[in-house]
Amino acid sequence: MDSITQATLGAAIGEALLRKRIGNKGALLGAVVATIPDLDVLFLPMFDQVQRISIHRGFSHSIVFCFLAAFIFTWLMSRWKWTKKIDEKRLWLFNFLVLFTHVLLDAFTTYGTQLFLPFSDYRVSFDSINIVDPFYTVPLLIGLIISMIFVRKQHPKAFRPNRIGLLISSLYLVLTLVNKQYVEGVFQRALEQEGIRTEDILTVPVELGNVRWYGVAQENGMLYMAKYDELDPKEIVYDSFEMNEELLDKIDSHLADRLVWFAQGYFVAAENDGKIRVYNMQCDMQGARHFGDYVAPTAFYYEVTPHTDGTFDLDVGMHHKD
Repeated sequence: MDSITQATLGAAIGEALLRKRIGNKGALLGAVVATIPDLDVLFLPMFDQVQRISIHRGFSHSIVFCFLAAFIFTWLMSRWKWTKKIDEKRLWLFNFLVLFTHVLLDAFTTYGTQLFLPFSDYRVSFDSINIVDPFYTVPLLIGLIISMIFVRKQHPKAFRPNRIGLLISSLYLVLTLVNKQYVEGVFQRALEQEGIRTEDILTVPVELGNVRWYGVAQENGMLYMAKYDELDPKEIVYDSFEMNEELLDKIDSHLADRLVWFAQGYFVAAENDGKIRVYNMQCDMQGARHFGDYVAPTAFYYEVTPHTDGTFDLDVGMHHKD
């Protein structure tokens, strides 16, 4: 999720585990540690165009990284003067929980998280919450701030608001999964009414909250997409797009495999002036875009320019609304 949410969650965990030992410094430390997995973006320039596709939310978002990094950070922190009051077991638990909840929370979004690296590059993606969702973040932030104020005033119940914030945000996260199951049923019934027989369906929340969704299904080389608003429920009508998978044969095979992997199979390929565009429905869901006589399934795309010597250029582009 967004950096503010991740820092807030880390701070809330730090406040809960370290408050009695180091006061509000525990929240500050939690916020800092929570940002570390996302520093993988700083290393992107070190990799080639294909590798960059899988670097973000890669090893720095794996369970192995959380486990090992917790030992390293604990070793470092145990040597600081102001953390001497914290035993190493609690320090390790703090570091592990802050890192692990970061990667787990990311897994609830649509981008996908490679939790099982280096053993598997499978991207875990529950697709139940938007990358930015104030309904999750705000209760967490309010509870944290109130607790930090209470700590400064040495209030005997300083821990309570933070715990309540953690409870509310966690409950909301669980409810997004429940709501997703309901929404999937709505999309599935609409598919059956249109005579589309497939169990491969992707549902993705869009915009703020958890009430507006896109549903994407694929069958026999076709991709079907529709939108559903729980606040304004209307009959679901699917738009259809040819996936054009054969166009991927025109580009580097390794690149093609990575693009399909990144989209988890939910993609549309198109050719434009000798260039191949790949629209990733797993990571970008903004609705159809028109350019010329072609209707694209979403705004963002990868554009591959193959060269006669076997090399290629990989760029990104964005269609804007008419």
